[in-house]
Amino acid sequence: MTKALLAIHVLAAIITIGPVTVAASMFPAATRSALAVPQGDRDLATLRVLHRICRVYAVIGIVVPVFGLATAGSLHVLGNAWLITSIVLTALAAAVLVLVIQPYQDRIMAGLGASSTDAGSAGSLDSRLPARLAGYTGMFNLLWVTVTVLMIVRPGSTTGA
Repeated sequence: MTKALLAIHVLAAIITIGPVTVAASMFPAATRSALAVPQGDRDLATLRVLHRICRVYAVIGIVVPVFGLATAGSLHVLGNAWLITSIVLTALAAAVLVLVIQPYQDRIMAGLGASSTDAGSAGSLDSRLPARLAGYTGMFNLLWVTVTVLMIVRPGSTTGA
């Protein structure tokens, strides 16, 4: 059973965290491109797709910690420092995504007139938003890199790694 839980956990991480990390990373550059040389619907369509990937995969990404906790429970490692650190970093990454990255993306989409409410135009968009978003996205990515390393190295683990 442990092997099945671990396989689902790893596959879920690859299938959900990978796309949201890539889409979130591409969003600031796509925004800068849309602001520099607007190509109309094509730029907005790209941003809409990246934004939707971030939203959808953030929701289905909950599968990763659920199966991670189930796997940890079956391995009896729930109290290990490396796992507790990974859980805290995962929670931080989720918070950065949901509370910072997605609201920044929402503001950019609204500023470009690409939201469902069409709350603005490119002229109302703060030109510093893409750079700030890129910084927060980098933080999000570093959190996931750290969690991945902890999952592989498992400092102090006696499970054979």
